[in-house]
Amino acid sequence: MSRTRAFNPPATKYPEIKSLMGPDPRLKWIVCTMVAVQFLSFYLIKDLDWKWVLFWTYAFGSCINHSMTLAIHEISHNTAFGNNKAMWNRYFAMFANLPIGLPYSASFKRYHLDHHRYLGGDGVDVDIPTEFEGWFFCTRVRKFIWIILQPLFYAIRPLWINPKPITQLEVTNVVVQLAFDVLLGWLWGAKPVFYMLAGSMLGMGLHPISGHFIAEHYMFLKGHETYSYYGSLNLLTFNVGYHNEHHDFPSIPGRRLPLVKKIAAEYYDDLPQYTSWMKVLYDFIMDDALSPFSRVKRKLKGDIKQE
Repeated sequence: MSRTRAFNPPATKYPEIKSLMGPDPRLKWIVCTMVAVQFLSFYLIKDLDWKWVLFWTYAFGSCINHSMTLAIHEISHNTAFGNNKAMWNRYFAMFANLPIGLPYSASFKRYHLDHHRYLGGDGVDVDIPTEFEGWFFCTRVRKFIWIILQPLFYAIRPLWINPKPITQLEVTNVVVQLAFDVLLGWLWGAKPVFYMLAGSMLGMGLHPISGHFIAEHYMFLKGHETYSYYGSLNLLTFNVGYHNEHHDFPSIPGRRLPLVKKIAAEYYDDLPQYTSWMKVLYDFIMDDALSPFSRVKRKLKGDIKQE
């Protein structure tokens, strides 16, 4: 069994948890503000020297762009407008995608649902590294490189493990994003485009926030598949660190996940947890027993229904 409880005992004992489900009315305004901040950054960066472009790309752009990817994660669970307005969520995710530079919000939704339904499922959950990744990136130096290149592997892995027919929404996502990228370069030149794309790649690679990729499901302790983190970086990541809580209740917005932990404390307080995503990255690289193979992988039986 995964850490997701098929019958949700916390909700059985504490039915008030169900009242936390549903859209977060603040989310759309937070996302709009973040997009506006990045648009302003594009304008301010266009006349800076390249050394300052590089500095602000890593110091600020990478942080906010990684945070935007986790906003898209939130929206993929229909927490912006609710399940009754599913398409509003899909198009709003495309809007949130604009400052990231690479069109992925429509595809992320499809594959992320598989991750929740079939956690660790061989050939279905594309969060699981490939055999090549586990075989090759097994030394400290190679694991360091693997973490830097994580955005590349997250982009390629679905095409290798679980390719799906392209949908109209994905085509729309690509057209809208490429049109925005071209318009940005035409208006303000190469520096904002670099800031946007490099910020996304750096923020998803060797960056303190990207420690959550390793922290969530890599088995640092045998027998424990999903881990939570309750530190301050949750303020930038829509509480994605509350990961046990998220997998138990994926329809509860990140802003309310601390309430889940508070209400059902006995279900979460004694589970292994992290205090630092930076330490997670360090430990993963330096511990020779850990590698991309340090994941639970399940053989699935029967027909798998995929979006």
